[in-house]
Amino acid sequence: MSGGADLADRLAAFADSARPEGDALEVLRISLLDWAAVAWAGRAEPVAALLRGQAAEEGGAAQAGLVGATLRVPARMAALVNGTTSHALDYDDTHFAHIGHPSVAVLPAALAAGELSGADGATVQAAALVGAEASIRIGVWLGRAHYQTGFHQTGTAGAFGATLAAGRVLGLDAGQMTMALGLVATRASGLKSQFGTMGKPLNAGLAAANGVEAALLAHKGLTSAPAAVDGPQGFGPTHHGSGTETAFDGLGRTWLFEGVSHKFHACCHGLHAVLEALADAPEAQEVAAVEITTHPRWLRVCDIATPSTGLEAKFSYRHVTAMRLSGLDTARLESFTDAVARDPRIAALRARVTVTADEGLSEMQARVRITDHAGAVRDLFHDLDAAQPLADRRARVRAKARKLLGAEREAALWTAITAGAGPADLLARLGP
Repeated sequence: MSGGADLADRLAAFADSARPEGDALEVLRISLLDWAAVAWAGRAEPVAALLRGQAAEEGGAAQAGLVGATLRVPARMAALVNGTTSHALDYDDTHFAHIGHPSVAVLPAALAAGELSGADGATVQAAALVGAEASIRIGVWLGRAHYQTGFHQTGTAGAFGATLAAGRVLGLDAGQMTMALGLVATRASGLKSQFGTMGKPLNAGLAAANGVEAALLAHKGLTSAPAAVDGPQGFGPTHHGSGTETAFDGLGRTWLFEGVSHKFHACCHGLHAVLEALADAPEAQEVAAVEITTHPRWLRVCDIATPSTGLEAKFSYRHVTAMRLSGLDTARLESFTDAVARDPRIAALRARVTVTADEGLSEMQARVRITDHAGAVRDLFHDLDAAQPLADRRARVRAKARKLLGAEREAALWTAITAGAGPADLLARLGP
């Protein structure tokens, strides 16, 4: 760790000077479509309805719009509701370098600040990419110790990224941005113990809201201790951060965000390598036993052995494997219901699945060994980090968005995104 405000100053300078372009900006646009699709699909989730209800009760200045509603609310409330709503289904993008979900924390903050300030779409997209990149870099800087201790990078690192995105949209200068980072250092939060509950998506909403609030307060002149990020008793030291200084190598020149992973199964991203491997699996009646091998960190995240709800099923290797072998489409939201979680047929197949860990696998890889009733063995493998051409990624995300939004809404939204439509226009397309 450094002993002063070096990190806050460096991040503020990056937010002020970065000029996003090329593939990184195109990946941001793809992620914006993906975010919009999962947010709109998540609008009916109980946690989303509860927060919209709270927003309606509190009222306030009509500064920004909400997904799934015509109501307009204060910018920080819009960030809270939209951030939570977009993570409610756990169907949003993930970046494995920092073990977090960048878009659900950063995009709602950028959009809310954009509506408040009247910024155009190009400004919001560039700021969102800056914020998402910073959240990933901060997550890497905090390191595995931060995550393994029990902190949720989506909420912690995400809050810093949301602050930079909102601050750039609002036109904060480097000095104000440094103050904003100091402010959010005392607000950033999020615990892994919330996984499997409404508290997990709330972590994303809190990150977005904290970012907007910190940026707005700094814009008004509120000061802070910039060393609160990485100095003595700062966020990093007090939150078990490893202080990996190489996390910021190439900042402003290379974009780690290009490596973001989009979800094509409606469950925890830690399960996706297994589900992709199972594309070549036999039918359920042929299966006597399934042995899954994954990176050990996932056993602390998505290894609920006997889920009893649809939400818990999204964090269960054994259950999603049984679902997939039984022919259920894990890309469909309606596959993850309480009834399916308690289905005796699925439970019986689930009992044949075992899960073990192997440090030799990366966090993006999984091995699956399937033994049939005759004793024959089939070995499967998948690596989520395998190269995927940008055109293929765009096509697959657009296909996912069409399933969630409908063909007409998806086409209109993608056209608006690529044309640089403003945030108010985008939110209006995500109404009831």
